This record gives sequence, C-alpha cells and structure tokens, in this order.
Amino acid sequence: MSEASAIAAGVGVCWVAAGAQRQAAGLDAVAGVAFEDAAPVRVFSSYRRQRHFPGMWWLATTGRHVGFESWLERDHAMLLDFDRDVCGLSSQPFTLTWRDLAGKAVSHTPDYFARLSDGSAVVVDVRPAERVKPADAAKFAMAASACAAVPGWSFRLVHEPDPVLAANVRWLSGYRHPRHGQPQVGGLLREVFAGGEELLAGAERAGDPIGVLPVLFHLIWRGDLVADVSAPMHDATVVSTPAAG
Repeated sequence: MSEASAIAAGVGVCWVAAGAQRQAAGLDAVAGVAFEDAAPVRVFSSYRRQRHFPGMWWLATTGRHVGFESWLERDHAMLLDFDRDVCGLSSQPFTLTWRDLAGKAVSHTPDYFARLSDGSAVVVDVRPAERVKPADAAKFAMAASACAAVPGWSFRLVHEPDPVLAANVRWLSGYRHPRHGQPQVGGLLREVFAGGEELLAGAERAGDPIGVLPVLFHLIWRGDLVADVSAPMHDATVVSTPAAG
C-alpha cells in the first residue's frame, strides 16, 4: 500500500463557503459540497517584479470570474471553460490537510474544481512537467488518492497543453461573450454548416464575413458548431453541426 493510500482516511478538507465562512470536514463528508461555488481559500497576491502572472478569467460557462496564478493556469481555466462537459468551476477551492507517516502536518491546495454536467467532479492541479519535484509528486499522489475516496470525484494533473489546441481555443475565447450570439445570424449559420462546410466559404454564404465570423466563432466556442481545434484553424477548416461531425 502506498503512503498516499495509507493516510487517505485521515485527510481533512478546509474551504470558504458562502458568506466567507470557513468550513472544515473530513474527506468522507464533502461529496455533497458545491465546491464549484466556493470562494478561493487563499488570496491571489500581486506585487511589483512578480515572477508569475496572476489574474482573473471571465467564465462564459457561469458568467463569473475565476482566478489564476500563472499563464499556464489561465490556459487551463480557458480550456475548462471551453469544455462543454464542465458546468461549474472554482479556483483554489479547498485545502487538503493530512499527516504523513512520520506524523508531519502536510497541506495542499489544488488549483481548480470542475463540476461536470453529469454531477461528477474533477479536481485539477496545474504544474509545468519539468517542475514536478518529488515533494510535489507526493502531494499530487495524495490528492489523487483523496479524490478517489470521494464518490463521483476524480483527479487530474495537467501540464503544458498542446500549443495548437491552446492557440485555437484562445482565439475562439475572444468571442465567448453572449454579445456575439446573434440569434438570426446564428440560425442561418446552423443551416449553412449543417452538412459540413469550409469556414470562410460558409461564412460568405451566410452574409458579410465581417459581421458573420464573430457569430460563427461564438457558436464554435459554445459547441453549437464544431471544428477540429487540434489542428491549425484556417479559411478551409471544415465546420459542421455536432450531429454532422
């Protein structure tokens, strides 16, 4: 049995609930907590000559902001926002506490908590692959074991995303706001791309591309239209409805 498995039963969870009330419970009592609505358990600091880049990402999924402490975390917040299975997201959602086999107190705060549309949840840690040191790996293993002990939870350690995927989704994210969702143009685009069509050719069929393309990118962001975002997007990228894709 691994160290993480051996001490999972003793893990505590601390979080900030509505009204800024700090809560604490054992791992066996948190399955029903809506951590996607929790406030961050620690402050996102900002100061001169800071080596990392904190900020806030506006979630199209919920209409709220979620914090990040690096550009890598921002990219993963963006990708979670783009994921149609994700219906809720919070940053720094809780702190896990436990004692290692030597009795030393240890704590770890995951980066994100994502609620999925089927009611399950994914706890996400973000770390560049080359920066996962042995002590970090031990904490991530503990977090994975802790999440496996909660019904409906899973754990994900993510590193640098595929650069093409990230670039495509970053471009689409510029059109994620509902202001780009013009119903009349959107309905026409769904008809044009129902059987699959090249991006620019379909936009030209729907009207003036200057006015149509922002709506088209918004629909791709929403998943109402689909395109292969794992390959570089260009004028000839094939766009279709989900059923056609």
